[in-house]
Amino acid sequence: MTTFIGKEVTLVGKQPQVGEIAPDFILMANDLTKKSLADFSGVKVLSILPSVDTGICSAQTRRFNQELSDMEGVTVITVSADLPFAQARFCGTEGLENAITLSDYYDHSFGKTYGLLMEEWNLLARAVLILDADNKILYTEYLENVNEHPNYEAALAVVK
Repeated sequence: MTTFIGKEVTLVGKQPQVGEIAPDFILMANDLTKKSLADFSGVKVLSILPSVDTGICSAQTRRFNQELSDMEGVTVITVSADLPFAQARFCGTEGLENAITLSDYYDHSFGKTYGLLMEEWNLLARAVLILDADNKILYTEYLENVNEHPNYEAALAVVK
């Protein structure tokens, strides 16, 4: 059971698991170009959250980018249903000029494919997935309570 702001939510889709190949996606970048998984190489950290405009989500975005952005061969990709304009504003305000934020606002196809679309809110549930260079899933954390922080240390240990 997954909860958001204390209420049970329905997640649409099936959540990919460790050992599987991550499904491809088409998401909108801040410059309104479309990006797919194939646009990124090396190890990928998918940091998935409801909205960059909330405390836990902004902390999650800052933490992964601060700890991993300088690491060779690692790309942090923050995914939310925020509009690309809001994601760009957030990155500018937070000093995360090099952060990659991608938006699932248009058709929620990422949320449906990754089993993270909260049907009642049209927002993404919180999760962290780590993919190797071949997009094989090395690590997943799907939070039962969307209003909690992920286990940063466990995810970072996998990458490092």
